[in-house]
Amino acid sequence: MTDLYPSRVADQPTWLERKDPVIHSPWRYESPLSQAQHEAFERDGFLVLQNVFEADEIAALQAEMNRLRGLPESIDPETVVAEPSSGAVRSIFAIDRQSALIGRLAADERLVSIANHILGDEVYLHQTRLNYKPGFDGKEFYWHSDFETWHTEDGMPRMRAISMSVQLVDNFEFNGPLMLMPGSHRTFVTCVGETPEDHYKESLRKQEYGVPDRDSLAKLAEQHGIVGPTGPAGSVVIFDCNTMHGSNGNITPFPRANAFMVYNAWTNRLVAPFGAERPRPEFIAARDHVKKLVPISGSLAQQVRAA
Repeated sequence: MTDLYPSRVADQPTWLERKDPVIHSPWRYESPLSQAQHEAFERDGFLVLQNVFEADEIAALQAEMNRLRGLPESIDPETVVAEPSSGAVRSIFAIDRQSALIGRLAADERLVSIANHILGDEVYLHQTRLNYKPGFDGKEFYWHSDFETWHTEDGMPRMRAISMSVQLVDNFEFNGPLMLMPGSHRTFVTCVGETPEDHYKESLRKQEYGVPDRDSLAKLAEQHGIVGPTGPAGSVVIFDCNTMHGSNGNITPFPRANAFMVYNAWTNRLVAPFGAERPRPEFIAARDHVKKLVPISGSLAQQVRAA
């Protein structure tokens, strides 16, 4: 397969024009996004939705978040990533397979219908995780394009995937929220440095390869600016796989947490990695055990009552 987005192969970074559509479906009155939302995602590469979930659904998700943070026996230790200094839980991967409620959230019609619309295809879960950024100790996520890693280390062929981050606590401008560069999704910035073996073991704690150079980041910021979306628990941040993003550390007493789902187009399933000797494990990048998502309607709270 031709590599349309080669990265980590040269000693100098380059900028490549995006070769894939941002939205693969035309807007229609029956679309799950309004016309203004459709156009905003096309232009900016991200979208923030509020009031997606009801209060009882948010309460159920928060209770599950707190339960899972205690790492019950049902959690596979391999899927847990700790903060590099404090040892606090940073992320739990493959969370849709380890929590019935998060699995139900990932398949929720309110989210999957948007993924179907943007990607113009049936979708599956490329990656899921529960992210914690504890008060005082939550470390930063440095600037990066997810697609650069998913393409280079996982073998995702094209820019036809999106991320959805469901905020599980109130998201303020001061507790290390997600930051994005609107419009950066139209440029692919290549990275320098050959991918080390088993890079994921360190990159999930602190990424050093697949990180853009500072000159490119400065130029992108000058061209596009930086925004830090905030909102109450239950807000959903949707962003394109190539949108440049990151977050500061959290030195406030107010923790952050989100349920993070990556939806990939069914026709964009993974092939051999384009810049690594072997693919990352299944719990980070689903390859062998994938299935098309069937959207589920109704309240998430029903899942709790049925359990």
